[in-house]
Amino acid sequence: MTHEAALTPDSTPFLNPERLRLQPIRAYRAFRKLIRDKDDTAQVFEIMRALTGKSTSRGYQRMLRSREGGRQAFLAHELVDRLRDRDWLAGFAPGTVGAAYRTFMGERGFEPDGLVEVERQVLPYVDAPHPVAWYSRRLRDVHDIWHVLAGYETDALGEACVVSFSYAQTRQLGFAFIGWGAAREIQREVRSIPARRAVLEAYRNGKRAEWLPALDYEALFAMPLDEARRQLNIGRPAIYEAVPREIRQNLKLRAPG
Repeated sequence: MTHEAALTPDSTPFLNPERLRLQPIRAYRAFRKLIRDKDDTAQVFEIMRALTGKSTSRGYQRMLRSREGGRQAFLAHELVDRLRDRDWLAGFAPGTVGAAYRTFMGERGFEPDGLVEVERQVLPYVDAPHPVAWYSRRLRDVHDIWHVLAGYETDALGEACVVSFSYAQTRQLGFAFIGWGAAREIQREVRSIPARRAVLEAYRNGKRAEWLPALDYEALFAMPLDEARRQLNIGRPAIYEAVPREIRQNLKLRAPG
C-alpha cells in the first residue's frame, strides 16, 4: 500500500474516526482465540481495531494540549527506532528506567519492534504518514515500557493488569475488554487468585498516574526507576505482587471447553 492510498478516508480511519464504529462481536470472537493462546498477539490488535472508536484521535488531541506532549508530537520521532538502538540502551546505569527496560526485554528475548509486523497484518494503515497514526504507533511502542513502570511481568495476570492500566491512560475500550475478560478467565482457572481485584487496582493506578503517552521517554530512561515512579505517581501493584510468582507463571489461560 502506498502512502497516497493509505491517506484516503476509506482506507485510513484516522482521517475519519467517525467511521470507526465499535464492533463488540468481532472483539469477542478475537478474545476467544486469545484466551486459547495468549501469545496470539494478532488477536490483541483485532480487539483493539474493533473497539478503538474515536479514542486514538482524542488521545492525539490531548497530546497537543500539553507542553511536552505538543513537543513530542511536533518532533514525531518514532520511539521504536530509539528502542532498537542497543548501544543507546547499553549506556544506562543500573537502577535506571533504561536499565530496567533493557533487563526486562533481554530476559524474555523480546525485541522492541516485535509487535510491528503483527500489527501491520491487522492494521495496514498504522504506517500512514499521519499524526494520529504516529500516536497509535507510539502507544504500541510504550507497551513494554509501561510493564516496567507499572511493575507487571508478562504472565497472564500481568498482561491483564497492564492493559487495565493502559485503559485508564488511553480510554481505549479494547484494553478494558481484554483486561476484564482475562481476569474472569484467570479466576475460572484458579479461584484463589484475586484477578478481578488485581486488574481493578491496575486501572486505579493508571488513573492516578500522570499521563504517560506525552512523556519524553529518552529523558525518562536516564532516571532512577523508583524516582520515576514517584514523580509519575505510579502506585505499587500490591494485589498482583501478593500472588506468588510461581502460581502466576503456571497460568494456562485457556477457555473452558
